[in-house]
Amino acid sequence: MSRDIYDIAIIGAGPAGMAAAIEADRRGASVVLLDEQPRPGGQIYRNVGIATPRQREVLGQDYAKGDALVTALERSGAKHLSDITVWQITGTGRIAYSRKNQAEQLEARQVIVATGATERPVPLPGWTLPGVLTAGAAQILMKSGGLVAEDAVLVGSGPLLYLIAAQMVAAGSPPKAMIETQTGSDLQAAMKHLGGALRGWRYLAKGLSLIAQLKRAGVRRYTGAGDIKVLGSDRAEAVSFTWKGRELRIETDTVLLHQGVVPNTQITRSLQLDHRYEEDQRCFVPVTDTFGLSSSPIVSVAGDGAGIGGAAVAALSGQLAALGALHRLDLITNETFETSSAPILETRAKELAVRPFLDRAYPPSQQTLKPVDTTIICRCEEVTAGDIRRYAALGCKGPNQAKAFGRSGMGPCQGRYCGLTVTEILSAENGISQQETGALRIRSPIKPVTLGELAAYQEEEHA
Repeated sequence: MSRDIYDIAIIGAGPAGMAAAIEADRRGASVVLLDEQPRPGGQIYRNVGIATPRQREVLGQDYAKGDALVTALERSGAKHLSDITVWQITGTGRIAYSRKNQAEQLEARQVIVATGATERPVPLPGWTLPGVLTAGAAQILMKSGGLVAEDAVLVGSGPLLYLIAAQMVAAGSPPKAMIETQTGSDLQAAMKHLGGALRGWRYLAKGLSLIAQLKRAGVRRYTGAGDIKVLGSDRAEAVSFTWKGRELRIETDTVLLHQGVVPNTQITRSLQLDHRYEEDQRCFVPVTDTFGLSSSPIVSVAGDGAGIGGAAVAALSGQLAALGALHRLDLITNETFETSSAPILETRAKELAVRPFLDRAYPPSQQTLKPVDTTIICRCEEVTAGDIRRYAALGCKGPNQAKAFGRSGMGPCQGRYCGLTVTEILSAENGISQQETGALRIRSPIKPVTLGELAAYQEEEHA
């Protein structure tokens, strides 16, 4: 097992990670970029470097923008470690990872966590049935293998639903219907942020264009839907819901769920960094400064992992995190730091102007935040929402205590699919804030690792 030392280590090769690596490398730092995927791009630009002309046509111009970052990264001197699993990061900058079942480790003077976002869990009746997956997972299939779901029903809320639906239309397999949970009241409440939204008018124009495409394609939309259930015995067979006072049912064997995305905080939680509950986005985010520096002097967080902003904002944040790290390492002067960061900060502020409007117009549904008792919320351990409410009645105050009551969050995913829901339910039942309720504590290894890899790691530690 080797142990190399770098100026800056970056976790995640999405737009934030790539931009950070490019910026740090061109200013003379020794840089290593670690990523789980075989190719750079992250989820948003997955496989963009090898996408076929047909895939580019279906996925659109925004997807193709990732080409520039991938090309710049490949031309840089940054060391890119792909197909690896990072399973431990220490507060001293030591990173343990596995590649081809072989444990490795390296050290860095500064660490930039750019692990992006993950889709918010959508616990509703029937969501564990075969045939039900997230909308983002369906998009990954399009990017990875050109596979498009047929006669799918999209369920949930958020701009990404429109993009994926439009991509399905472009691929010749339009959704059977879209069942949306946002309401007219949500849009009305968002109007107080209209000024910022107009500054980001290109995003609004894009959204309206996508909706127009869906209308021309004849995709049925049901907005303000509630009481959504996926029906079926051995697999998904239909979706039932209420809409304008009526109970409706749509037959389908493929259901794509989406209620927005939230920061992936597994690594930042494992480092015990400070986090705060973000009311607008209904999730926890790491506490960072303007340049992504966390409560640790050597760890920065860039991109959607520090708060949802989208691909363009992620790339800008990656540049800023790199500049901040370079400045702390005395690899750039104060003047260079200030003059280089000023235009990036200005551009990022413009790109973020539309976010308050979008966050308020497309909130996660109350059914998602407060699922009915019979709904499974911890898929690993089959814990229901009713179980969590019973734990609260017995005195359970937080998700870590809930582990002792019923193992929620103790499965292989370490709470990725249930953590936020457990916090929301306990907060509501106990009448305390989500911040006070807290989030699941994450321990290493962050991802599954074999005993052999751990043994090799320990041997190196004590060598």
